Amino acid sequence: MVFSFSLTSFVHPQLRHVVGKMSLFDTILFYVVHLLDKFDLWHRLPVLLGLAYLGLRRHLHQRYHLLHVGKVNGKKYDTEEFSYRTADGTCNHPVDHLVGSHGTFFGRNMPPSTSTYGLLEPHPATVATKLLERRKCTDCGSQLNMIGCAWVQFMIHDWNDHMEDTEQVELRAPEDVAAGCPLKSFKFFKTRKVPTDSPDPKFGHLNSRTPWWDGSVIYGNNKEGMIRVRTFKDGKLRVSGDGLLEHDNNGIPISGDVRNNWAGFSLLQALFMKEHNAICDMLKEHYPEFDDEKLYRHARLTTSAVIAKIHTLDLSIELAKTDTVVAGTRINWYGFLGKKIKDLLGLKFGPILSGLVGLKRPRDHGTPYSLTEEFVSVYRMHSLLPDKIILRDLKSTTSEDKSLPIQEEIPMTEMIGKEGEKSLSKIGIEQMLVSMGHQSCGAATLWNYPTWMRNLVPHDVDGEERPDLVDMAALEIYRDRERGVPRYNEFRRNLLMIPISKWEDLTDDEEVIEALQEVYGDDVEKLDLQVGLHAEKKIKGFAISETAFNIFLLIASRRLEADRFFTTNFNARTYTEKGFEWVNKTETLKDVIDRHFPEMTEKYMRCTSAFAVWNSDPNPRRYLPLYLRPAT
Repeated sequence: MVFSFSLTSFVHPQLRHVVGKMSLFDTILFYVVHLLDKFDLWHRLPVLLGLAYLGLRRHLHQRYHLLHVGKVNGKKYDTEEFSYRTADGTCNHPVDHLVGSHGTFFGRNMPPSTSTYGLLEPHPATVATKLLERRKCTDCGSQLNMIGCAWVQFMIHDWNDHMEDTEQVELRAPEDVAAGCPLKSFKFFKTRKVPTDSPDPKFGHLNSRTPWWDGSVIYGNNKEGMIRVRTFKDGKLRVSGDGLLEHDNNGIPISGDVRNNWAGFSLLQALFMKEHNAICDMLKEHYPEFDDEKLYRHARLTTSAVIAKIHTLDLSIELAKTDTVVAGTRINWYGFLGKKIKDLLGLKFGPILSGLVGLKRPRDHGTPYSLTEEFVSVYRMHSLLPDKIILRDLKSTTSEDKSLPIQEEIPMTEMIGKEGEKSLSKIGIEQMLVSMGHQSCGAATLWNYPTWMRNLVPHDVDGEERPDLVDMAALEIYRDRERGVPRYNEFRRNLLMIPISKWEDLTDDEEVIEALQEVYGDDVEKLDLQVGLHAEKKIKGFAISETAFNIFLLIASRRLEADRFFTTNFNARTYTEKGFEWVNKTETLKDVIDRHFPEMTEKYMRCTSAFAVWNSDPNPRRYLPLYLRPAT
C-alpha cells in the first residue's frame, strides 16, 4: 500500500476514504479517473483516450455501484422451454426465474442517504417555486425534438414505476411561497415500503413494471395487460383503423402501460404496435406453419430488440452528442471492430471487440439484475416537456430546408390524458409525428419545469384519473428524499465524483447562485439531487448533466449484458432467421418511420437523426475515422 499512500494527497479529501476499500488494481484505476476528473479532461481527450476513461469508470461502477436489495427467492427453470419474453418478466435470468420480474425490488447504485435533513428541509414547494418552475420555456435548440422527449417517457414506462402504499400524504406550501403555488396543498400516496428480509437495507421499494428491455410499454407488465392488447389472431396487437391506439369504453387507450399518458407518448406506442404487426405479417409469410402464439412471441422479441437498438444507437447519441459517446454506444452493440466485422464473423472476440449483444451468457457482475432508485431519479426529465405542441401544416409546400408553416398551437393541457387522446385522434398520426419532429423540446435546466405540471391530474395504473391534483415539481423533490436517494453532493461522492464545496463549483451563473443561497443558504450538502442535476454546467454536446450520465454509463450497458435475450438467446434460432435479420437491418428510428410512412422523412426531414429537429442541418461529413478523431 506504499503506492496508495504516496498518491493519497492528490485525491479530493472527501474521496480519500474509498482508496482503502479497493483492490490495488482498482485503486490505480481510480487514481487515473480521479486525475482526469480533477482537471475536467476526459471529454476533451481524443476519442480513443476518452473511450479508455469511460471504460475505466464503468468498470469501477460495476465493481462498487451495484447493490442488491432483498433476497434471491426464485427457482431454476428450463431456459429452453421459455425461449420467449414472458408477460411479467419472469424466466429471463438463467437460474432464478423471478429476477427482473414485475413486483420485484428496485436495486441501488449506492447506499441509502445518510443525510440528517428532514423530508421537508427545505420544503419541496419552496424548491419547486424558487428553483424549478418555468419562467419562460427554454428549449434545447436543434439537438433534441419532441419525439426524443416522448421517447424518454416511452422508455420510462417500459422500465420502472414504484408501487404505492394506501396511505396518503398531504403537502402544504409554506406561507412565503403559497401565493405562487398553483396548489396550496395536495395529497398523494406514499411509496410502498417493504421489508427486504436482509440487514442492509432493511426496507426497499417494489417495481410495478418489468425492468427488462422487453417492450412492456406496449405489451403490458403482466398476463392481464398482455391479454388486453392482443387480438389473438396472427400474433397481432390491437391498433385502430387510423393507425393509432384503440380505446376502451372509458376512453382509455388500449396499450401496455397507460398511466400518466399524453398524445406524444401514445403516438410512439401506436407506432411500435404497428411495427409489431408488420413483423407478424413478415413472419407469417416466411413461416406459414406458425400459429398465433408463435407469431406473437417472435414478433415481441424482434420489436423489443428494435426498441433497445434505437435507444442505444440513436437516442443516446442525441442526449450526449460527442464523438466519444457515439463510439461508446456503438461499441456496446457492435464492439470496437464494428458492425461489418461482427456481421461477418459473429461475436468471437469478447465484449470489447465484438460488443455486449450476443454474449454467450448474461453478465450481472455478481448482482442480480434490477433497475435502481438512482436510475429513476436521474431520469426525471419533465423540463423537456413544452407548454404547447406546435402543429405544422402538412398541406403546405415545404421549403428547401424542409421547414413547414405553423398551423396551430395547442396547449399541453389539451394533449394529456383522455383529452389528449381525443386531440391526437383529430390530428392524426402523420401530422403529429412530423410536427413533433419539427419542434425542439425543453432544456434540462433550472426554471424550466412546466407550470402546468404543478396542477396536474394524475392517473392510477389503469389509466383512470385520480380526484386529487398534484404538484409534480414539488412531488419529485419529495420522492427522492422519501426513497432515500442521496442529495447531490453525497450522490457525487458515492459515484466517485468530485463533490462541490461552494455554489461556484456548480455553476458560474450569478442569478442561479443567488437563488441557491436563498433556498439552501451556504450549505451545499443540503442541495437536492434534482436541483443539482439541472444547475450543473453541461459538457459541450450534452443535453444532460455529467452526474446523470455516469448512471447512464453503467445502466445502459447493464440493460443489454444482463438480459438473456440480448446475450445467450440473441440469435436466429430464438428470434427466427428473418426476425434476427429484421433487427440487424434496423439501426435508427428513421428506419422504422420509413417502413411505415415511406415518403415522410424524405419529404419533411433534413437532419440525420429522427430525434433531432427535422429542419436542422444534417451531421457534417467527416473523413477522419471515428476512433482517430480529436475531442468533438
